[in-house]
Amino acid sequence: MSEPASASAGLSAAGIAAHAAHAAGVAIEVVPETGSTNADLMARAAAGNLAGPLLLLALQQTAGRGRAGRSWLSSAGHSLTFSLAWRFDGPPQHLTGLPLAVGVAVADALAQLAVPVQLKWPNDVYKDGAKLAGILIESQAAADKSTWAVIGIGLNLLLPEELEAQIGRDAASVPWLARMDRNALMAALLDSLALSLRRFESTGFAAFAARWNVLHAWAGREVRILDQGQLQQQGVAAGVDDTGRLLLDTAQGRIAISAGDVSLRLNGDA
Repeated sequence: MSEPASASAGLSAAGIAAHAAHAAGVAIEVVPETGSTNADLMARAAAGNLAGPLLLLALQQTAGRGRAGRSWLSSAGHSLTFSLAWRFDGPPQHLTGLPLAVGVAVADALAQLAVPVQLKWPNDVYKDGAKLAGILIESQAAADKSTWAVIGIGLNLLLPEELEAQIGRDAASVPWLARMDRNALMAALLDSLALSLRRFESTGFAAFAARWNVLHAWAGREVRILDQGQLQQQGVAAGVDDTGRLLLDTAQGRIAISAGDVSLRLNGDA
């Protein structure tokens, strides 16, 4: 499938910076290929080689990974795979709820581009019932007792069924997200992330909870909570609290589920 010229124009640090309005102080690097942008930035953070916030975008990742060690497979030319290193004052415990706040930032950026999405707890972005993006956050303590958060995001510009449907069709029929100028799209995401991370520094997740609940993909649905394939809880998903815990209405009453190696499934799913 051929892409419109505006979409296939090369991603570049200068191109992203030219479109970004709220990312002052964020360094930008674009590389043709790497194993994992998260792994690269975590290594720099551990070695003390990060001078400030840094966006690292790879045109292709060969060893990208998601939550709980799962692999993240990206389709060259039809996804954005990048990581953003951001320093926070205080220990890693201060980052509670950050993956959900990042989800809100991504959703808000896409909404501004007329691509409405929903959020699945704790770290996925959904469009039309299918996973559009995943978020992986890792942290590294710094010598000055601050913490580097490395925020990895993989965004599919076409859902798998959309990609299959476009084969052999003309470029004008390609969904809007895939037709966008890549530099402008990445800049919109970076702007939203930078604004949200600065807000998170001041307020924590509490300021994002109401917005997350508006975007909750499975609000009021019967769900099961699994841990490594084993059923832990089931009930009705009732949103999240101010710390980012999933609220679940069970037969025994409302309980709060903390983020961790837990998967969320609608009842009836395998």
